[in-house]
Amino acid sequence: MNGIWRYWSAVCAVVMVGVLSGTVQAQDKVKVGVFPVSSSLPHFVALDRGFYKEQNIDAETIRLIGGPPNVAALITNQIDAAAVLVTIEGMNANLKKPGVAMYISLNSQNRTYQMEQFVVRKGLNVKSLADLKGKKIMSAPGPANVTMAKAALAAVGLKEGDYQIDQLDMGQHVNAMTAGTFDAGYTLEPNAAVMRKTGVATTLEAGLIAKYVLGDPEANAWVAGCAISTDFAKGRPEVAKRFTAAWAKAVKFIMDNPAEARKHLVKNTFTPEDIVDSVPLVKFAMASDLRAADIADLQRFIDFSVKTGTLPEKVDAARFIQKF
Repeated sequence: MNGIWRYWSAVCAVVMVGVLSGTVQAQDKVKVGVFPVSSSLPHFVALDRGFYKEQNIDAETIRLIGGPPNVAALITNQIDAAAVLVTIEGMNANLKKPGVAMYISLNSQNRTYQMEQFVVRKGLNVKSLADLKGKKIMSAPGPANVTMAKAALAAVGLKEGDYQIDQLDMGQHVNAMTAGTFDAGYTLEPNAAVMRKTGVATTLEAGLIAKYVLGDPEANAWVAGCAISTDFAKGRPEVAKRFTAAWAKAVKFIMDNPAEARKHLVKNTFTPEDIVDSVPLVKFAMASDLRAADIADLQRFIDFSVKTGTLPEKVDAARFIQKF
């Protein structure tokens, strides 16, 4: 009997250790708002390659199309992070609730690192942005995207009323261009790559913000990035640090292995497998790696948004860069 008792005692001890270990090692849930475009790539890489799991994080993907839904979710604590949030919309949110959007990384886009661009449907005789006068244009959703589209058109002499522009869900851009519903579009990657591959549209001009807002086609237009809320950063600081570490590993992987990283766009965005190798990527940079010149470029972009009325008042962008 003593032998049986010792046996079952040992079994119970093993079970209890397993239960306690499971409790200690339970993954920390982090809710991430995700706009399914190529600039959300670090999230997909971290998720698919297990970088979050390495940091004992269970990252829940919550699909949110555009900046406003991500901002609303951050403000109400429905998400802890936004995988990609336009900096204009993040700063606007910070005016409403200071610290609701703290950027742990930023994305630069320009003529080389392409994201936003004007596309023109097949068969339309348009050679420059000025030729879009009188045309019907679709735009990526959100006030920031519409403002940047109008700014580029204004830079070539087109006033509001010289064209018609309507916001359209990103998932409808390729179909709308295929159907000929619009003459042109201010769209984002990977949609533009899909249109080029299928032949329904061509890129008229990319790197619009760097060229027309910052005055240099190769300038670093820090237009978007990954933002976490202050409530998350202060309420669960160790989890926020581990989330940032996973994100940083994903960013490094992308910059070191862009061809391999692109493959993660296939199942996570609107990117077909046969075009994934041709999708341009933005330049990803962690907040801790930003130089003074980078912060200055970000501030110029934000100041432009104040000038155009997209932001109601001046914002010190550096206050909302979160370094761990």
